[in-house]
Amino acid sequence: MTSQSWSIPAVAAEVGDLRRAITRYVTSHSVADPPVSDMKVAVSEAVTNAVVHGFPSGNPGTVTVLVTVDEPAALLTVVVTDDGSGVRPRPDSPGLGLGLPLITTLARTAKISAGPDGHGTRVRMTFGLDCPGVLS
Repeated sequence: MTSQSWSIPAVAAEVGDLRRAITRYVTSHSVADPPVSDMKVAVSEAVTNAVVHGFPSGNPGTVTVLVTVDEPAALLTVVVTDDGSGVRPRPDSPGLGLGLPLITTLARTAKISAGPDGHGTRVRMTFGLDCPGVLS
């Protein structure tokens, strides 16, 4: 089992570089496609949600992504955590509300919860390394 984490400022300009770094990491550890393409979309959605919804005041915090490749368990786990305002209804939301449903469709499992100590948001996603297809 191998893991890597990245922390970025919660700004839109950082999302693409982070997604590319994560993709390089998992492919360097022999993760094939699928699930790489599914993971890329899900990570983009989770990090973008953190940027757009976690910091509505415009003062960006931090988004941290932990990726674990567990070959014996045939599992890729991605945990996206932010130190923002947490998951709550937002009537002025600039999004369409499709990010979390998309994540739950692409990932084998997806759990959305409060971040450490009840602050921010944590999205934990798993992807199977043993079966092709998005709904393994």
